[in-house]
Amino acid sequence: MKKANMLSSIIRDVPDFPKKGIIFKDITTLLQDADSFKTAIDALYGQYKKARIDSVVCVEARGFIIGAALAYKLNTGLVLVRKKGKLPYKTYSITYALEYGTDTLQIHQDAINKNSRVLIIDDVLATGGTIAAVSRLLKKCKANICGIGFLIELTFLNGRKKLKGYPVTSIIKY
Repeated sequence: MKKANMLSSIIRDVPDFPKKGIIFKDITTLLQDADSFKTAIDALYGQYKKARIDSVVCVEARGFIIGAALAYKLNTGLVLVRKKGKLPYKTYSITYALEYGTDTLQIHQDAINKNSRVLIIDDVLATGGTIAAVSRLLKKCKANICGIGFLIELTFLNGRKKLKGYPVTSIIKY
């Protein structure tokens, strides 16, 4: 809890971004501070070091930063989930609802072996829609999702409800 409070104090609030009424949690202030970034990755590592993870799956763009550092520390592979049209090889795709409209995510078809133990990592759990879509995408790959981890969770948005059935970890809660 002490680490979470320290990390929370480093994160900058940006009012009215990306639109009026939203308070954006800007993690760039945490990322640029070496001690804070290390503390955040170490905290996530502590949650998953015994989980026998084969691959860390992360979502663009800020999820790549957290996921890459954690995959290195866990000594696992790193799998990227990207927006439609960004991956060069054969992909599985999933389209999901956003607040206004839809979005499509993709993963390389050969990125994960059947029955691989994967950990999904992203920077923020908000409504849970993106990661719920990623979990459905990973089912197409026949992966075993061992956990879902976040640096930040916006608890008032109830994103965990969309991730029922999966163990979810977040380091900082607002």
